[in-house]
Amino acid sequence: MVKRVVPALLCAVLAVAVLGWLGLRQWGTEQPLFPSGTMTTGMPPIAGTVKNFIPTDPGRPAPIDIFHDGDGREVSLMDFGGKVVLLNLWATWCVPCLAELPSLDRLQAKLGGADFQVVAVSVDRRGVDAVRPFFAKLHIANLPIYVEPQNQLATALGLQVLPSTIVIGPHGIMLGRMIGAAEWDAPESLALIRHYIDATHPPPSS
Repeated sequence: MVKRVVPALLCAVLAVAVLGWLGLRQWGTEQPLFPSGTMTTGMPPIAGTVKNFIPTDPGRPAPIDIFHDGDGREVSLMDFGGKVVLLNLWATWCVPCLAELPSLDRLQAKLGGADFQVVAVSVDRRGVDAVRPFFAKLHIANLPIYVEPQNQLATALGLQVLPSTIVIGPHGIMLGRMIGAAEWDAPESLALIRHYIDATHPPPSS
């Protein structure tokens, strides 16, 4: 009996080690942005429409639960490794969500690229079928469709209110969150996002 148990335990330990290594490979090897409890670049600017934003100190890893894109392909937050991500959870039946969605679209148009991505995930139970008409009605042109009708992502994040938004660093560390709607392309919102982009993607020294 012992001879069978020991190899099984060794296999389990090796499997955990391999999965952990793959996770590090996916997110990279950067240390949390708050190794001593405070960012060396100072706290982010918080005012106006994002006055309720709460920095996470210290940051903790974001969940890797699966959601889906508009074509049904599996996606996780690890797919955006290397970028600052503004993760927004919303639903078509949530009036404040619909009010802020166009500003998220404009934010993506202004700052989206190699260093930053808006990831707006609908929690509608009807998934893509519920989202497409609203994207068309609101003329959303810069945001891909993402859906997670099982609400597992929201549960993993401990979110119970929509809309909710979380800033995630390029190596999967959650840097702050905001409950409620905002005008995400307002000057103070852009300053907040640029703060995190600059902190995690500093320009090369001359």
